[in-house]
Amino acid sequence: MSEPPAPPWRTRPRTRAPRRPLSQQAVVDAALALITREGLGALSMRRVAQELGTGPASLYAHVSGKEELLELLVDRASAEIVVPAPEPSRWTEQIREVAWQAYRVYATHTNLALASLATIPTGPNALRVTEGMLAILLAGGVPPREAAWFLDRLFLYVAGDAYEGALYGEKVRASGRDQQTWWGEQLQQLRTYYESLPAETYPRIRAHLDALMEGGGDERFAYGLDLLIRGVAAHVPAGSDPARAG
Repeated sequence: MSEPPAPPWRTRPRTRAPRRPLSQQAVVDAALALITREGLGALSMRRVAQELGTGPASLYAHVSGKEELLELLVDRASAEIVVPAPEPSRWTEQIREVAWQAYRVYATHTNLALASLATIPTGPNALRVTEGMLAILLAGGVPPREAAWFLDRLFLYVAGDAYEGALYGEKVRASGRDQQTWWGEQLQQLRTYYESLPAETYPRIRAHLDALMEGGGDERFAYGLDLLIRGVAAHVPAGSDPARAG
């Protein structure tokens, strides 16, 4: 015998979507969605728990706290970077290629670029990238200390440049204009201001204004990257055989 339907005045039970099982992966996914939508400042264990429809206490079985969560988020970005096997004869090109990959990754995940500025890489993906880049540098004849310090400076440069680009992107979006129009207006205002500076006080800025203002973001990133690579290459001992280094 079938059950009779409930009277129309009776409260009907609510059906809930099945809750996603908690795991470290689920916590990181929720945190990434949160900071992508609201920025890194919104990240907290409480807010991530809200994303998952649970309480903060349940997250601690998978992540020890916000610091570990930041490390896991940065490691997520590193998973997208591919490091080739060392080719000693073209180690500078290989380092340049990996650096451009990292730059593109951080330009896409800008909040992770900011997080990486205060996070020491210890996750499996970050360690894989570090190990691989060290192998390339050492195979090219770069001494161990110079190779290690170079990587520290390189990733600081990559993350900082990518994050600056993200900040400009936020200004463009807030203006309601397209990027080309916004940048054109900003550069024209800046040029007009520089040209108004007294030449007797700022003779070099006035004389070299074109040089100060030329070059887009990618061009300037490439220039800085080249400076860093040339700098570390200067530490390779003269006459060394890269094929026997490392």
